[in-house]
Amino acid sequence: MVNVLINGYGSIGKRVADAVSMQDDMKVVGVTKTKPDFEARLAVEKGYKLFVAIPDKERVKMFEDAGIPVEGTILDIIEDVDIVVDGAPKKIGKQNLENIYKPHKVKAILQGGEKAKDVEDNFNALWSYDRCYGKDYVRVVSCNTTGLCRILYAINSVADIKKARVVLVRRAADPNDDKRGPVNAIVPNPVTVPSHHGPDVVSVVPEFEGKIVTSAVIVPTTLMHQHTLMVEVENNVSRDEVLESIEKTPRIIAVKYEDGFTSTAQIIEYGRDLGRLRYDINELVVWEESVNVVDNEIFLMQAVHQESIVIPENIDCIRAMLQLEEDKFKSIEKTNKAMGIK
Repeated sequence: MVNVLINGYGSIGKRVADAVSMQDDMKVVGVTKTKPDFEARLAVEKGYKLFVAIPDKERVKMFEDAGIPVEGTILDIIEDVDIVVDGAPKKIGKQNLENIYKPHKVKAILQGGEKAKDVEDNFNALWSYDRCYGKDYVRVVSCNTTGLCRILYAINSVADIKKARVVLVRRAADPNDDKRGPVNAIVPNPVTVPSHHGPDVVSVVPEFEGKIVTSAVIVPTTLMHQHTLMVEVENNVSRDEVLESIEKTPRIIAVKYEDGFTSTAQIIEYGRDLGRLRYDINELVVWEESVNVVDNEIFLMQAVHQESIVIPENIDCIRAMLQLEEDKFKSIEKTNKAMGIK
């Protein structure tokens, strides 16, 4: 059993904490919060040892005054952990890396909001598990990049990719976010084309340099992202071969429009009906009817649950960095079984 600290018990952190708790080769030794809110209180109620993310006596007093028991600050636990999964807001992860993790010589996983260049390597279980094996500082790439890496792995398994063009329709905010919009608009984000999502895929799969072009817009929804892919390949491949590869690739599921999956709303309802905690859809979801091949170009549409798709990747990243399992597919299988991923 290895000791895992979750630094930041928010949207990603609380999901990673629960996922770690499901594994038989790792355990949560603590979680951190910056303020004494309901998430901090729930963490304690769930049995997690709570630490204050900011090593400051006044900050500790805030928790005590709110009646939320804490074990101390992050500096009181950092020496006892094997690895930290950083779930802090964008840009704070890099600060934590430089100010806490490196000085204390503890391995750390950052999330997709940080820069690819800030770490030793960038992680996706299918593409870079072996490369990240034993490394100290790794970034699990963003939800959109994770989704693209999975589907490109499936396609690459049956055809040589010549060029991929992707249009990303991004959710405006997570369901619990009441500070961001838009409310009634479609926003190019970024307005520049190509967008940063292509280079982010390249940070995981360097051989795709110059082969992937992306653009993105934000729309008024909180449920999921949606991608439309147009992928040119070098060799002849049939629709059936592409669908078969999608079915064989871990953490991708195909759904049918004719079965009632007419939008992302039905996919989320599917998660609820499955009894998933927080209705999480850790799998990439591909609409089966959208898959088509015309003149060596593959077309498809997919949906990404932004809150949960990266969670199993964090678990596999822990195993790779701590060298708990050498074979990526064995790690993926172990994680999927423990988490109930299809």
